[in-house]
Amino acid sequence: ENQFEGPIDFGNTSSSSKLTELDVSYNNLDGLIPESISTLVSLENLDLSHNNFGGRVPSSISKLVNLDHLDLSHNNLGGQVPSYISKLRNLLSLDLSHNNFGGRVPSSISKLVNLSSLDLSYNKLEGQVPQCIWRSSKLYSVDLSYNSFSSFGIILEPTKDQLEGDWDLSSNSLQGPIPQWICNFRYFSFLDFSNNHLNGSIPQCLKNSTDFNMLNLRNNSLSGFMPDLCIDGSQLRSLDVSLNNFVGKLPKSLINCEWMEFLNVRGNKIKDTFPFWLGSLQYLKVLVLRSNTFYGSWTYPINNFVGSLPQDYFVNWTEMSLVWRRPMRTLDYKRNLTIPGSSYMGDGSNKHQDSIDLVYKGVDTDFVLIFQAFKAIDFSGNRFSGYIPESIGLLSELRLLNLSGNTFTGNIPPSLANITKLETLDLSRNNLSGEIPRGLGKLSFLSNINFSHNHLEGLMPQSTQFGSQNCSSFVGNPRLYGLEQICGEIHVPVPTSLQPKVALLEPEEPVLNWIAAAIAFGPGVFCGLVIGHIFTSYKHKWLITKICRNKPKTTIIAS
Repeated sequence: ENQFEGPIDFGNTSSSSKLTELDVSYNNLDGLIPESISTLVSLENLDLSHNNFGGRVPSSISKLVNLDHLDLSHNNLGGQVPSYISKLRNLLSLDLSHNNFGGRVPSSISKLVNLSSLDLSYNKLEGQVPQCIWRSSKLYSVDLSYNSFSSFGIILEPTKDQLEGDWDLSSNSLQGPIPQWICNFRYFSFLDFSNNHLNGSIPQCLKNSTDFNMLNLRNNSLSGFMPDLCIDGSQLRSLDVSLNNFVGKLPKSLINCEWMEFLNVRGNKIKDTFPFWLGSLQYLKVLVLRSNTFYGSWTYPINNFVGSLPQDYFVNWTEMSLVWRRPMRTLDYKRNLTIPGSSYMGDGSNKHQDSIDLVYKGVDTDFVLIFQAFKAIDFSGNRFSGYIPESIGLLSELRLLNLSGNTFTGNIPPSLANITKLETLDLSRNNLSGEIPRGLGKLSFLSNINFSHNHLEGLMPQSTQFGSQNCSSFVGNPRLYGLEQICGEIHVPVPTSLQPKVALLEPEEPVLNWIAAAIAFGPGVFCGLVIGHIFTSYKHKWLITKICRNKPKTTIIAS
């Protein structure tokens, strides 16, 4: 790696005019992009990204008519997106992201007829989404996220040649319904409208887009019923409709999304029985059902599930038991158009990933990037009852398990000790009883535990994992002991195993017991008759003398 600093000047030499590629990215270059850049007339690829260039893009850049790729991202460039860029008619990709461009996108950008990739994300652009992007027959990838676009504008029908694309319009100020013409893009692999102000319902026609890899509608004001997005042959792997106002039932057509890895329906008004049929989605890695109104069989997240889970419920979730043996990658759906079978999803360089909000290690955390190896289950804040299925121990690669705020009963399944990668375990606010399995103390990655407000008893596992927790992780279990190290001087119940045992022994030899009683009976009767005769004969002074040695004021009362 190099670390060039300061301003840059391309000079006016004849040799520079033959240069076809210039990449000075990831340096500390600053100042203005010099007008002398126009001398590099043969340039096909220009990458000035990840520097500190400021000011405006020089107009002389329009003379680089042979440019295929122009990357000025991650700088401090400002002003409006220059209209003279439209003179670069051979341009295939344009990246101006992570700058300070503002205002409206010039309509002249439609003259870039060969453009296949456009990235204007992380700027201050506003107004209508430029209509030209919907009508370009070659534009495949568009990222306008993290701007202030407010509307789709009056959209003409896209050209019939426009059949595929990856579109990211997340984190803007888009209002109104999702336009129906979006269904003309039949081969979307990625569509992200999250974090806007969209309302209305999801267009029913989206179910015809069978090549969807990822659909993200998170954090809008969408309402109505969730459509049947998964039909036979669906490639959908990630669906996020969290933080909306969807009602009705969870569509059972989701069972057709056999490649589903990520499903988040958190924070809606879905009212349905627990979807046991999700157990057939064997590639599922992240499932979030919290903050709805589910009911039937199976505080912070809030749902209203009721009922118990079958003991073999987790048997089919094989993806959560597979070991990830490749370098850590993030879930990536933009470039991977094939079914699982490759070692990782995408090439790890793409910016479109799933994000999720989970209570992780005791803190409500927004995961912007999710590693492939990260596998989680959050069923917290419901009314699940019955025993925690023993089969949950088959999910050996699970990193996070949150079953808090339910009404589970019975013992904590010892099979949890088989989840060797477990980092967070929250079973608080249930009705669990019995002892904490000793095997949990051997989980070396377990760093956050919460067993509070149950009916647990016995000795807490004496291990580093348990000894490093806060006292609050175990409160509400009055018969649990071994907490002195983390809770200080508190009332510690006497361990049941150490209490003196008063045994009500059943006579093992009843014949001998009766013989002993008979032997004691005769002398007892004789002594009683003698003492009675003494008292009735007023000769008790002799008895006192013999027994109490004639001590005054000593009285024996027999009654």
